Amino acid sequence: MKTAILTGSSKGIGQALLKRLLSLDYKVYGLSRTPQVSRENFIPVECNLLDTNKLVETIKSIEKNEPNINLLVNNAGVGFFGPHEEINVGNIQTMLRTNLEVPLILSHLLLRILKKNKGMIISVSSVTAKKISTHGCAYAASKAGLTHFHTSLFEEVRKTGVKVTTIHPDMTKSNFYDNSNFTYEDEEDAVLLEEQIADALEYVLTASENLVINEITLRPQKNKIKRKNPKK
Repeated sequence: MKTAILTGSSKGIGQALLKRLLSLDYKVYGLSRTPQVSRENFIPVECNLLDTNKLVETIKSIEKNEPNINLLVNNAGVGFFGPHEEINVGNIQTMLRTNLEVPLILSHLLLRILKKNKGMIISVSSVTAKKISTHGCAYAASKAGLTHFHTSLFEEVRKTGVKVTTIHPDMTKSNFYDNSNFTYEDEEDAVLLEEQIADALEYVLTASENLVINEITLRPQKNKIKRKNPKK
């Protein structure tokens, strides 16, 4: 059985990815700050990804007991939006650390075993990594950094058999926008579903052995967002 490490597994897109990995017969270690319930082939790991010492300790512990780690899925992400001068400095740091620093550290920690097992790294970036994003400058920068990291990393490790893929979803019907002043337009052709991100994951994982899918961009037919009604 292949073994995967998945970040942000407790909700949203992460839950959809977890279900899909389990259906594909992966043993999954799910890292999240939120307590999760274990089930067959799922080992929940409560971990604050921004506590670097704890993160390193956690990964080393998993690796010590799991010689068949084949897959790293960097899914955990956070976004704060608005005019750049209005975004809290701490929130800027949280975005850069969660969206970019953590995937870099995890890739660093797991590359040797992934090379040994000819494994794969898949990261959930964002369509904003590829376009101008007003009122989301720092978020887009963090995701663009992740995408560029993957582009370079693949060229570095491809000769070892490691595959590297970046998924760029557009607006997805999930809890990601709970703390934003805007959200998705709830029309069928104006928003992606979490399961569609899982479909992309499965497509990458089940592709022919000789094929590397470096990037996938997923977009709904229509480009719509809506402002939330201000709380009274």
